[in-house]
Amino acid sequence: MTITVTDIDQRAINTIRFLSVDAVQKANSGHPGLPMGTAAMAYVLWDRYLKHNPGNPSWPDRDRFILSAGHGSMLLYSLLHLTGYRLALADLEQFRQWESLTPGHPEYGVTPGVETTTGPLGQGISNAVGMAIAEQALAARFNKPGYEIIDHYTYVLASDGDMMEGVSGEAASLAGTLRLGKLIVLYDDNQISIEGSIASSFTENVAGRFAAYGWQVLGPIDGLDPLSVDGALLQAKADPTRPTLIDCRTIIGYGSPAQGTGKVHGEPLGEENVQRAKDALGWPTHSPFFVPDDILEHTRQAVKLGADAEAAWERKLDEYADQFPDLAAELRARLRGELPDGWDAGLDGLFPPGTKPIATRSASGKVIEQLSKQVPALMGGSADLAPSTKTFVEGEGVFSPEDRGGRNMRFGVREHAMGSIANGMAVHGGLIPYTATFFVFSDYMRPPMRLAALSKFHVVHVFTHDSIGVGEDGPTHQPIEQYMTLRAMPNYAFIRPADATETVEAWKVALRNAGGPTGLALTRQNLPVLDRTKYAPAAGLQKGGYVLWQSGEGTPEVILIATGSEVSLALEGAERLAVEGINVRVVSMPCWKYFDEQLPEYRDSVLPAAVRARVSVEAGITLGWEHYLGFDGIALGIDHYGASAPAKVLLEKFGLTPDRVVAAAKAAMERK
Repeated sequence: MTITVTDIDQRAINTIRFLSVDAVQKANSGHPGLPMGTAAMAYVLWDRYLKHNPGNPSWPDRDRFILSAGHGSMLLYSLLHLTGYRLALADLEQFRQWESLTPGHPEYGVTPGVETTTGPLGQGISNAVGMAIAEQALAARFNKPGYEIIDHYTYVLASDGDMMEGVSGEAASLAGTLRLGKLIVLYDDNQISIEGSIASSFTENVAGRFAAYGWQVLGPIDGLDPLSVDGALLQAKADPTRPTLIDCRTIIGYGSPAQGTGKVHGEPLGEENVQRAKDALGWPTHSPFFVPDDILEHTRQAVKLGADAEAAWERKLDEYADQFPDLAAELRARLRGELPDGWDAGLDGLFPPGTKPIATRSASGKVIEQLSKQVPALMGGSADLAPSTKTFVEGEGVFSPEDRGGRNMRFGVREHAMGSIANGMAVHGGLIPYTATFFVFSDYMRPPMRLAALSKFHVVHVFTHDSIGVGEDGPTHQPIEQYMTLRAMPNYAFIRPADATETVEAWKVALRNAGGPTGLALTRQNLPVLDRTKYAPAAGLQKGGYVLWQSGEGTPEVILIATGSEVSLALEGAERLAVEGINVRVVSMPCWKYFDEQLPEYRDSVLPAAVRARVSVEAGITLGWEHYLGFDGIALGIDHYGASAPAKVLLEKFGLTPDRVVAAAKAAMERK
């Protein structure tokens, strides 16, 4: 079919450019350069290729468009408005303003049609890899001959900055290995960053690098020419065996007097230069936010086309349901984010009274094995540490080009990309992804963890080797400050279970916590499985903190608060205090977030305000424990890095012993 570029096409492209320019100018803040340079390629994609329904941004079988270069957000907002999403011209006029639908960088859940939160460079393209994985995994599970219910593409617009970030290389390497043929990246190769020319910082052959990753690489093409972009997209879709990078040479700030320079990257053009740009591109008016009627009529055709496409899909889904009712019911439930009936069956019996001591990482592995039988949406893996993190599910295969139905992911030694890819899997829908690595390496994946919390993505992060209990591996592998940094992250549920039974409850909470990410900190060393006929039920974890044991009746004289492996230590110290006639309470506090969300009456029942003699016990930094201890309490912990030695030696040398607990409790009682 012969493709032509009409006058309407050219004016639509300029409409995108100047809506973006005008919004940045009105806000006196933003990035006009990228929208001006990439409007042509974005228009061709949205006008001729993108399968979407502006009337229902959450249609499951839509194509995904990810603006990885999130600083150019007005490009996306202009496209959403023009194609009929619930984003009025007035919303564009409120760009970057309080409570507007057009924040400075795209935010998932704020703007209709925004697929994921982007802005930190490299995250969007890495999320897109996760979306492409999710599409293939769901297609393998649900598609049948004649019923391709899951069949869509993931498109990305990425910048030079995205390509500089290491996470994009990690994710792209895995995408090539996995042969994700429905992933197509438009690379805005304009050779300019905020500091100006990238010649002094980024001279590598990006195309050659992606070819080495196993991608199909097209171009360089003229990214300002709609015909060139159209031809490249056609060619990209013709190869289903490899992801595609289209190298699009563009001019940042195209049409502006300062085009091709860093001056147009991240600041308004200025009123005079806005007018000069409009004159240069033949724009008929200097009035801001002008959209010609025929352009709006043309771009709004997307509303009917999208509605028709979704209606056809719904009809096919109904036919599919007649043929495969169980699969259809499962698909619909998974896309709604629902857990199946009986999803937690068998969990409570995994660790009966009398179970031998077991590391919580091993207990977690048994929980994952059980959950995988009941929750087909659960899919994940490790950053090359599955034997140590206990996260490989036997019998479920490995996701690969040969087995798209495999539920075990092998992310390789790529913690940063692993976190970002998991975010993409989660936001795509239909999957509950989990990741795994050593706790100290959570620092390597901190950016996607933060974005998961910001965006409220349902992801489970498994972190093993969670303390100086790692022992001989030494301080490089012994997390000290990580507990507190994750507790400080809004929307992030950080849980440090005390034993196998609390680990079961932690996983239950994580599966139910569809409103955000959960991190599980688990031990390498064996811990006693607490006898719940003697101690309070582990279900108390669901409230974040609970009274595990108390030696006497009424108000205690001293309260010991502990998490994770140190709960057993606190119990041992408490029993010694009880022998001396001291009424002592032990509180297990696995999740500060959940405890702080409880009603004041419950919190006071666990930590009575009248009891000021309090001691915290945790193998990490003590900064932060004043939250529960007040000024009179004593925090036992480690305010320095660890060392290489057997775990028992380290605990003794660093003062995490029953004797120290007893001494601290008595000292706290004297302070009150």
